[in-house]
Amino acid sequence: MNTKYDFTTILERLGKDAIAVDLPASGGGANFFADAKVQEGFSVIPMWVADMNFATVPTVPKALAERVSHPAYGYFEPAEAYYNSIIRWHEERYGTTGLHADCIGYENGVLGGVVSALRTLCQPGDSIVLQSPTYIGFTHCAEDNGWNLVLNPLIQDAEGVWRIDYDDLEEKIRNHHIHTAVFCSPHNPMGRVWEEWEIRKLMELYQKYDVIVISDEIWADLTMPGIRHIPTQMISEDARMRTIAMYAPSKTFNLAGLVGSYHIIYNPVLRDRITRAGSATHYNSMNMLSMHALIAAYSPEGQEWLDELRQILKENIDYAVTFIRTNFPGVKTTCPQGTYMLFLDCTEWCGTHHTDIGALQKAGIEVGVVWQDGRPFHGDCHIRMNLALPHSLVEEAFCRLKTYVFV
Repeated sequence: MNTKYDFTTILERLGKDAIAVDLPASGGGANFFADAKVQEGFSVIPMWVADMNFATVPTVPKALAERVSHPAYGYFEPAEAYYNSIIRWHEERYGTTGLHADCIGYENGVLGGVVSALRTLCQPGDSIVLQSPTYIGFTHCAEDNGWNLVLNPLIQDAEGVWRIDYDDLEEKIRNHHIHTAVFCSPHNPMGRVWEEWEIRKLMELYQKYDVIVISDEIWADLTMPGIRHIPTQMISEDARMRTIAMYAPSKTFNLAGLVGSYHIIYNPVLRDRITRAGSATHYNSMNMLSMHALIAAYSPEGQEWLDELRQILKENIDYAVTFIRTNFPGVKTTCPQGTYMLFLDCTEWCGTHHTDIGALQKAGIEVGVVWQDGRPFHGDCHIRMNLALPHSLVEEAFCRLKTYVFV
């Protein structure tokens, strides 16, 4: 496709503060990479950690350069433009209504916001429910803080679409006396963008059992063309009042290193409690440059850039899924509706070839395809794979996998 913005240049990220390439190139991060090292003669193709290998929208570096050129970086308060940018973005991208500045609060990362909210709502030993496979960060949140993680496994319908198992969920809420849930929307790593009826049915169940919901919506912008994210809080008035939603421009615009996330909480009681918990540490303070980056990203040009990005991601996803189905018998995956991640079920392939997922991951890494073990995401024989790269690198990665790994 013809694009206004550059999604083809291969960025040189080595030595530019990017763990995506610095860790595998240095042989570090053994826990991530099954003690594997990229063999000599192979370049690193970073397809593991969930950041993009594209330059961000040009408005962001321009805004940062302009602010950095003023040589004073003292104490500050968030500008009105910060709140206005978020409100406008949510209205235009998701059709949100009724959002005002009082509902918006800064968080030091979405995961940090999730932990802060859970600490406010849960006691040690409490059970938390969420759908699985699940983002590895949620698992660490529970384990590190002494909460019991109750998994509600997704199930495939007759068309192969991953759905919530509502019967299993209700049984577990009832049996474990659960009053707190984490909801990943869109879902990582399965790439589901939930339909309105799915979210409505979920929130009616949570209303029935008085479950407070922490909704991680960091992937909200990265839906495939023609698919729109529905905020959990927009489903009903009750959903609005029982949901703590977490957002950030970091996945959308490749800004994770700037650390600038935010919550949206309409319920004043929940809002006061969560805000107090965040401020009590005196660590949860906004970075000046992350504020300017958000304002620059949540702009008309940012919208235009994002729409082009979504087309590029769709092309990469379609290519990868078709290649896998054509060339890797025994490897199963579904075409994600959102995110830029694939979750590969390699159970049949590993069984046929008398190997395991650790050996498969290692074989890919050795030829420079640095992908991620799916077991920490509760995928027993799975690989998670990042497709947010220039298309030439995606093609090169699958060529290597066909030549050296899936043989």
